[in-house]
Amino acid sequence: MQKGKIGVSSDNLFPIIKKFLYSDHDIFLREIVSNAVDATQKLKTLAAKGEYNGDLSNAKVRVTVDKEAKTITVSDSGIGMTAEEIEKYINQIAFSGAEEFLEKYKNDANAIIGHFGLGFYSSFMVSSQVDIISKSYKEGTPAVRWECDGSPEYQLEEAERAEVGTDIVMHINSDSEEFLDKHRITEILNKYCKFLPVPVVFGKKTTWKDGKEVETDEDNQINDIAPAWTKKPVDLKDEDYENFYHQLYPLAEDPLFNIHLNVDYPFNLTGILYFPKLKNTIEVQKNKIQLYCNQVFVTDSVEGIVPEFLTLLHGVIDSPDIPLNVSRSYLQSDSNVKKISSHITKKVADRLAQIFKDKRDDFEQKWDDLKLFIEYGMLTEEKFYEKALNFFLFKNTDGKYFTFEEYEKLIKEEQTDKNKNLVYLYTNNPEEQFPFVQAAKNKGYDVLVMNDVLTTPLINKLEQKYTDKRFVRVDSDVADHLIEKEDRGHEMSWEEKNELSPIFRAVCPTNNDYNFIVDFKDMGEQAPPMVITRNEFMRRMKDMSQMQAGMSFYGDMPESLNLVVNPGHPLVKKVFEERDARLGKELARLKEEISAKKAEKSSLEKAKEGKKDDEIPQADKEKLEELKKTIDQLKEEQKSKLESFGKESKLTKQLVDLALLANGMLKGEDLDKFVKRSVELIN
Repeated sequence: MQKGKIGVSSDNLFPIIKKFLYSDHDIFLREIVSNAVDATQKLKTLAAKGEYNGDLSNAKVRVTVDKEAKTITVSDSGIGMTAEEIEKYINQIAFSGAEEFLEKYKNDANAIIGHFGLGFYSSFMVSSQVDIISKSYKEGTPAVRWECDGSPEYQLEEAERAEVGTDIVMHINSDSEEFLDKHRITEILNKYCKFLPVPVVFGKKTTWKDGKEVETDEDNQINDIAPAWTKKPVDLKDEDYENFYHQLYPLAEDPLFNIHLNVDYPFNLTGILYFPKLKNTIEVQKNKIQLYCNQVFVTDSVEGIVPEFLTLLHGVIDSPDIPLNVSRSYLQSDSNVKKISSHITKKVADRLAQIFKDKRDDFEQKWDDLKLFIEYGMLTEEKFYEKALNFFLFKNTDGKYFTFEEYEKLIKEEQTDKNKNLVYLYTNNPEEQFPFVQAAKNKGYDVLVMNDVLTTPLINKLEQKYTDKRFVRVDSDVADHLIEKEDRGHEMSWEEKNELSPIFRAVCPTNNDYNFIVDFKDMGEQAPPMVITRNEFMRRMKDMSQMQAGMSFYGDMPESLNLVVNPGHPLVKKVFEERDARLGKELARLKEEISAKKAEKSSLEKAKEGKKDDEIPQADKEKLEELKKTIDQLKEEQKSKLESFGKESKLTKQLVDLALLANGMLKGEDLDKFVKRSVELIN
């Protein structure tokens, strides 16, 4: 028997391994099983070269749990180790200068993994003792047994093992007895070892007999040794891709498309990525792409490793150039990972472009499920944005699809404003905004449907890229004003509007949700008497406030709405006639007094011009202040009379309520009053 110390001059290796080396303790089983698979693969390679003549047709890795003995054993039929090899690969921990290294990385133990092959030592996270019983493939070498209790001391002696291969026996410590549970081991093996290239066996298959589950004599193989991504695309049919998708995600809907990655230069990369159906919200589940290294599961937390928008995809990426046992922070800074990330982005864009080119009808049918992913990519990845311009689609209210180039040709003639800007009209709810959509279409305009959570940031980005293009929602103004074609003729002055707006503002809802601004635009007799529009800028800011930190103050502000009164409509004219009949003389008197006072004030202000303050007579100063107060009082009296008239006018209230009703904003008691008033007015 040989005794000795493991080749580490510091005693703090094992505490680091036990506490800090891996964030998930269950990873020990992945490490030990992966080593067993590697050993088997190495022996198969030697056999292929004629350097080993044994039978490997039934080679497998077997995991067994002995609950009474409190052991987990991983056995393989692989290459095995001699005493000298155990001394070299186990006792020396495959690296030199351990003390210096441990000191350097004591605060970042994850950096150890992957660089120095410490996978075997992860077993000490859960074990009070680990035994290795191994027989090398080399003829004439005896089997050996190595034991270590987690201290630097070990012992090595000859042992009995009939077949070539290795057993790793882990004596599970009292803190880790959860790993002696059959279901827990099954869960770990399914998580990490589901696609290893050598059969991994755990227990026996079961069947139902006489109303209970009983074991059969057949080994329970937990892995698929040749998953779809390891095969050539030419050897796979559509149903193979779908079957593999449901193998990965048993409860998911069928995917839209897939991309088979198969690269061998400048790095090795295989995998299959799927486009799932996305809801009209960013319910991003960033744990759907599984990262593998030579069919060994690494992680499903790929954010920061692949571009953010790719985390919306599902599937598998496998590359030997991705370090197996490193922390995510290390992966994010690894140059190979960055190259792979960039390449996947290109492949995804190229695949989408090819599908669009070859199967445009199919692409259009799936666009509504696909667009959120593409928009997310355009917003977050500039290289993807540039490629996506070729296959991004606009959809209009007639259900037709257009590329950027096609749509520009369609609308250029009718929707170019007086400043040579191309105006893209859109609705986010064709049903709710039907009157606005129809009014725009009656003008000869085309209207897009842009109704997902990324609409606002996307159109903001497009307007930044193309300063001669503007996106305008159809309910942001009346149809005549959506696209300014030419300078308009006479419109009401601000003063005229100010003299009329109190009538209508008086019957607008007063709450914390809405802030109404009354405006007047002559839309003709055929247009509605009143229309409620939404300020484009404020609405966009409120939309963005829901997505971006630091903009919440916009979200807290009441919604800014415009009540646009159509003075060309007969019913609005009737309101004005009622006003003149009731208030005509009083309003005329007030207007005359205001005009006279303004003229007097203007005269005094003109006399002040060019004089210093001390050169102006005090009486003139006092008179000026008095005139300002009088004008304000007269205006307030005018406003008060108009407001009183508005509140008393059933027709005014009815017209405002009609506009509110058209926007789904009339509810509860107000709706009940509207119905009763309608009956009364009809009678």
